[in-house]
Amino acid sequence: MPSSCEYCDSPVERHDPVYVREGEGRERAFCNYACLTSYVDEAGLTTGNCCEWSPT
Repeated sequence: MPSSCEYCDSPVERHDPVYVREGEGRERAFCNYACLTSYVDEAGLTTGNCCEWSPT
């Protein structure tokens, strides 16, 4: 299990960690949801991946 945060490189054991597994691949560790959401935003992981909604 990873011991440092993927985003800020702090030891995750000192915080309330969040673990993310990508399929059967690598598991990533984040200190908390703030580091996870910052990582997702900065990497642009949600760009183009949203549902479209139009009012009727």
